[in-house]
Amino acid sequence: MNQDTHPEEPPAEVLDDVASVVGAEVTLLSRLSGGVNGGATRVQLAGTADAVLKTVPRAHPTHLDETLRAQRVVEHMRRHGYPTPSWLGVGATATHVWQLMDFVDAAPAPELTPSLIEQLMEIIELQAGQASEPYDHWAYAWLVATSQDPTGTGPDLNEAPEQSRLRRSMARLPGYSSAVSDLVERLRLVCADAPPPPEAPDMVHADLSTPGNVLVRDGAVVAVVDIGNAGSGTRAIDLTTLVWYSFKDPLLDDVRGRLWTRILGLVGWEGAAVLTAAQILHMLEIPIRHGSHDDVPGVVERGHRALDELNALR
Repeated sequence: MNQDTHPEEPPAEVLDDVASVVGAEVTLLSRLSGGVNGGATRVQLAGTADAVLKTVPRAHPTHLDETLRAQRVVEHMRRHGYPTPSWLGVGATATHVWQLMDFVDAAPAPELTPSLIEQLMEIIELQAGQASEPYDHWAYAWLVATSQDPTGTGPDLNEAPEQSRLRRSMARLPGYSSAVSDLVERLRLVCADAPPPPEAPDMVHADLSTPGNVLVRDGAVVAVVDIGNAGSGTRAIDLTTLVWYSFKDPLLDDVRGRLWTRILGLVGWEGAAVLTAAQILHMLEIPIRHGSHDDVPGVVERGHRALDELNALR
């Protein structure tokens, strides 16, 4: 994990809470780069090795419960050889939620290369059959892609607050522009007859396409981090996020073909269409929500390209 010489210090009450949970004094060392969902700081625990403290503002009443769910996923997957750091503690103050994990002496990948994607494909195979928490990314993707009401006749979904917020935000995307509306309409048509997904069998990381979440040493993936949104579903979801990333560089075209092949083998064409549509909608929602209007045309172009490639595989 790379270090930043200008750390953004977690609030003092968070450090006090960490010390009370782990039973050791906490000393801040440096800010860490990598990861996009919250600040991570390298710390030292008195009498032990260095660790990583990640602190985020408390967003909703169940935020701590969701972090505890992620901790259980980490513990379960580590028992099956999954390369993610051990979590040493989880807690919350009135304003923040925190997690403390082992420090890994490796750097976030600056970008995903063909070799790193191939390695991630093999790591994703460790997720097969390892669903352990009822946080179903597959059913959620189907609801998003087909614009279904989660209270309707589809699969049961214990929707998290963040999922609910994102789903409502994506429902408003067609009003952004005619180009976005046309793409959303195309996605809806592709997924109109897709049946609800079956029971979710696999563990899903849900953010493996972010290079900063992949820690690398000497060209090898040694850890994947930012697992806070992990849940259940089909591992094809993580493969689909890698497909989306692979459009960034023509050098990734060949490996994208292998990704498509594996996805189709896992969920078939209709399932791949649902996962692709959900991914595109999420990627549209992010720049529109943040006001990054110059990024939207590129997302629209990549969305049509992804659908064109998928249609060619039908």
